[in-house]
Amino acid sequence: MLTVELASAADAATILGLRHAAEDWLFARGIDQWTPREVPLTTIAAQIDAGEFHVARYDHRGPIVAALRLIDSDPDIWPDQDVSACYVHGLVIDRREAGTGLGTLLLEWASEQTRREGRSLLRLDCAETNGELRSYYLNQGFRYVGRREFAEGSSWFSVALFEKPTDR
Repeated sequence: MLTVELASAADAATILGLRHAAEDWLFARGIDQWTPREVPLTTIAAQIDAGEFHVARYDHRGPIVAALRLIDSDPDIWPDQDVSACYVHGLVIDRREAGTGLGTLLLEWASEQTRREGRSLLRLDCAETNGELRSYYLNQGFRYVGRREFAEGSSWFSVALFEKPTDR
């Protein structure tokens, strides 16, 4: 049985390790999503301290098989702060669990948590160019609601925005 709980400071290195494995997998396949090693351990630790990261295990004492951040605002990507929503970021799954439905379980958990908080939407984003992830989110019941463009140095990138009502 899958359990999801708040991450502790002791989980930071494991979460970062899962992320590094995902970054390497994406990079090796030429998938534009995360830049390898862009997030330092100090950032993960700060997000854990803020109560944002959750970890998933199949056994309460077993190894972490996935992690995600569930936050109550995301003004950089979603500036419309008057909307009642929660936001998923950094969802990462142990590569050995790929294709098992674990991602679906975590998104369902996040939707239920959002509903329990009395919020009407679960939102997330991904790189505009990541067609596989965009299709995955659509298949999970999210709807595409637009994009945001960002300038970073001399380059531009954009993210696709998705949301899902929590009453489903």
